[in-house]
Amino acid sequence: MNTRSPTSIIMSEEKSLNFLEEIVEADLASGKHKKILTRFPPEPNGYLHIGHAKSICLNFGLAKKYGGATNLRFDDTNPVTEDTEYVDSIKEDVQWLGFNWASELYASDYFEQLYQFALALIYKGFAYVDDSTSEEIAVQKGTPTQPGVNNQYRDRTIDENLKLFTAMKQGKYKDGEKVLRAKIDMESTNMLLRDPIIYRIKHAHHHRTGDTWCIYPMYDFAHGQSDSIENITHSICTLEFVPHRPMYDWCIEKLGIYPSKQYEFARLNMTYTVMSKRKLLQLVNENHVNGWDDPRMSTLSGMRRRGFTPESIREFCEKIGVARRENLIDFSLLEFCVREHLNKIAQRRMVVFDPLKIVITNYEAGGETLQSENNPEDENGGERPVPFSKEIYIEKEDFMEVAPKKYFRLAPGQMVRLKSAYIIKCDEVVKDEEGNITHLNCSYIPESKSGSDTSGINVKGTLHWVSVADALPIEIRLYDRLFTEENVAAAEGDFKSYINPDSLQTIETAYAEPELIKEAGNELVRLKIRSLRNKIPTVDDSEYFITKRYQFIRKGYFCLDKDSTTDKLVFNRTVTLKDTWTKVNK
Repeated sequence: MNTRSPTSIIMSEEKSLNFLEEIVEADLASGKHKKILTRFPPEPNGYLHIGHAKSICLNFGLAKKYGGATNLRFDDTNPVTEDTEYVDSIKEDVQWLGFNWASELYASDYFEQLYQFALALIYKGFAYVDDSTSEEIAVQKGTPTQPGVNNQYRDRTIDENLKLFTAMKQGKYKDGEKVLRAKIDMESTNMLLRDPIIYRIKHAHHHRTGDTWCIYPMYDFAHGQSDSIENITHSICTLEFVPHRPMYDWCIEKLGIYPSKQYEFARLNMTYTVMSKRKLLQLVNENHVNGWDDPRMSTLSGMRRRGFTPESIREFCEKIGVARRENLIDFSLLEFCVREHLNKIAQRRMVVFDPLKIVITNYEAGGETLQSENNPEDENGGERPVPFSKEIYIEKEDFMEVAPKKYFRLAPGQMVRLKSAYIIKCDEVVKDEEGNITHLNCSYIPESKSGSDTSGINVKGTLHWVSVADALPIEIRLYDRLFTEENVAAAEGDFKSYINPDSLQTIETAYAEPELIKEAGNELVRLKIRSLRNKIPTVDDSEYFITKRYQFIRKGYFCLDKDSTTDKLVFNRTVTLKDTWTKVNK
């Protein structure tokens, strides 16, 4: 597996076509297809993760680029693991990423047709009912170096197989008592062609068809036929499906149906994450995280809650490109894309996490309202009012009683500028009887007001602050990577042993400027309205997806969390201002 750094990927961006685009262009140029039709076929047994985002962007992106369309088809052939909750979450994630599908379809839409396909294979002598147990079938299949062997059921007559398969459909047998297998080649070097199971018995309630069916097609049987039914021109899968392609082609050939073609690309593997739905479900069920949308999860719903933008994820997928071999992408590249976008759109606000009070002794006014820019990257961003008063909070870490050389923050006798305000000087450190600092007495330079500074004083340090009288309390959640191991999938032992104990740190009470509270309060109303809505949004339903992003000056990028209440607003850190993880963990 190859690990590429974020810088190398950014520097090596090419405008040339990827191999899938070359295939599509050749098919269109030759007249093989007049219009392409792709599909995104998730199984509704969990929430989508960042790996699915690559597939979504690829399938929908190809169709969009070449004037085609994409179907959203749910592979709902296993009623035991599937749920409408997952269906709804998948639809919302696709819409949030910015894509609309041509048709919303389900493999269960084709259960009757797939059943007829199975009957057709039996009629043609290409399928048989097997009474063997799963253990017996596994033994009969042999090994990669040893061919499989035929069993006595393989030679059943067509009439007998038709009778037994009909009885299976009618519910006359228990789960596992019989299966329908394709009759291909028990000596094939591809073990997936050694008479694979194409139907099994499952007496389970299906989320869409209820109890109508008690036999369900296997993925390898349903997938290609569903593509064919829909006239999918380019069925794009990840590399692990390369060995499945012969079965895909065999079914289409033997049934004589529309010849959809399967193509494979390298799936997304990313550092410090897991992409397995089974492992993600384990994290949820064992309460290592707070649900599928926990902001530390690699799920799209978790990233959305954390404050990642769909634009940044699409850009990330564009940067990593489409390859034919596996590689390991650095999580820092995704964070880079998020920072790049948030820097352009995030509103700047001042929040003090760990307050140290300052009393400006020579400030006689009762207070005033200053102006501060909303976003220096946006020429139309405008300004916001920021209240200033005699008492303010700064961060404790921005003061040192005994400061080293080249320390440009606040220290006794030293001056700094307050962001969008004045230059102040520390005159006195006030302590209690136990020697703890209670506050600092400072003086300000009246002529140093930002925007009209005539003091002639130059200082190197600028600090953020909030007015004590106007500051409002908020809760801050600082999220980081969920795992400490770079390549979790390849690490030895239980993957959960690599969970980062510092992946979430909570600051119960931080102090924010009032403009942040005002805007976030309005957004809280939207959040509550969204939670009450009983429909899946569309791309055009933009109000549903609006989430304000903020840069807390000198602290990072943040967004409002759904746990917020009118009494306490909660903000999630989306990403730090700079990539500090790589330096710390070298």
